[in-house]
Amino acid sequence: MKYEPRCFYIRTMMKILLIYPYCLEDRLHSEDASVVPIGVYYVAAVLKEHRYDVEILNWHNIHQTPEKISAILKEKQPDVIGFSILHANRWGGIEIARIAKGIDPDVKIVFGGIGATFLWRHFLTHFPEIDFVVLGEGEYTFLELIQSLENGSETAIEKIAGMGFRQNGEPVKSKDRDPVADLDDLPNPAGHFTYQHVVLTRGCPGKCTFCGSPRFWGRKVRFHSAQYFVHQLEILYRKGVTFFFVSDDTFTLRKELVIDICRRIIKRRLNITWAAISRVDAVNEEVLFWMRRAGCIQISYGVESGSEKNRKLLNKPVTEAQIKAAFAMTVKYGIMARAYFIYGCPGENRETIQSTLDLLDAIKPLSAIFYILDIFPGTALYVDYRKRSRITDDVWLNRIEDILYFETDPHLTREQILAFGKKLRAHFYENLPDYVDAVELVDRKALYPLHADFYSRLAMTFDQG
Repeated sequence: MKYEPRCFYIRTMMKILLIYPYCLEDRLHSEDASVVPIGVYYVAAVLKEHRYDVEILNWHNIHQTPEKISAILKEKQPDVIGFSILHANRWGGIEIARIAKGIDPDVKIVFGGIGATFLWRHFLTHFPEIDFVVLGEGEYTFLELIQSLENGSETAIEKIAGMGFRQNGEPVKSKDRDPVADLDDLPNPAGHFTYQHVVLTRGCPGKCTFCGSPRFWGRKVRFHSAQYFVHQLEILYRKGVTFFFVSDDTFTLRKELVIDICRRIIKRRLNITWAAISRVDAVNEEVLFWMRRAGCIQISYGVESGSEKNRKLLNKPVTEAQIKAAFAMTVKYGIMARAYFIYGCPGENRETIQSTLDLLDAIKPLSAIFYILDIFPGTALYVDYRKRSRITDDVWLNRIEDILYFETDPHLTREQILAFGKKLRAHFYENLPDYVDAVELVDRKALYPLHADFYSRLAMTFDQG
């Protein structure tokens, strides 16, 4: 359903802040936790279209200057604060909410996002400073909540689909909200804000055991049109943004749509570069050719492990042949192929780690990131962990960001897993020069200038880091 703006003046009665709070721990890869999720911009855009006074605050590092929290909240005097909760930043949201309530007990605190959705009952049970939780897609749920608060009709909140709230002091939730059927009906956030992370889709057809995306979005993938997506890029480009992160779980699910997007980028002469995420079983030479021509310089693939057994445990049904083919094709077209690996899986041992080392040498990634297997709410791993350990969501009352799988498996030790990680990283960096030497680019005249750019970037990486 399309929501039309209700009036044509700037409301001054309510001040709304949308805050992306800090994580509990410092990040190994800070870029992973320093970016406001794109969903926050969509929520804010819907509010802007309805003439609400809304502001986005990226507070991923404000804990380094904690005195600013109170000072800014006192200056802004918000009526409602919405927090974007992934999971690792939930304690940051709680701490800021407590400060906000201390300044103004009447301010309404709303948690939303994937972390809040899967732990809504936990938050409303244990944290009185949290008034409401938005479940799932938040654009119109949050809008309707703001409208109810503005009208002073909190009793009507139970009629808003997709809400968690308290009734007689007990956590309850309303009926589920239907997903936005046509993503192009959403207002374009680029008309109101400037950012670099963009998305074409919502949803993922995969069922990886470590990922909460399928349960949050559903496995039915919804797409923006090429026209909407490229128009968003063009607005941001005219504002001075020239590098983009395309943050979809699998950008290339519809190859013809991606090619259409790439042709539009070229036709509109958007001189941009961008990075994307895909799966090794979702690319071919034609889509890689057009992606490179349209400015793509990096694709990240979830390889996870060189061990077929481990990939099956993680429910990543890709073959070694598909992995090798995707990396060879990607690099051939002058696109940096980055590999995501996960270690510390059930039954991880020297043999499975050796399989990953062998695969590294076979696919020769120019970039690789290695993660220890984590357990998060909303994932199949978490469901399994709760059954095995007979724990409840109260485990998250501990000041922890996550639960590492090996901590729940008596057959794995911290020393063993850390040694595996050290071995993987050392092997990658020791052999990276050989991986670079093996690069051979496809001989296609249309790509010659882009090949020069690829080699230039590669040289700068080694020369300047």
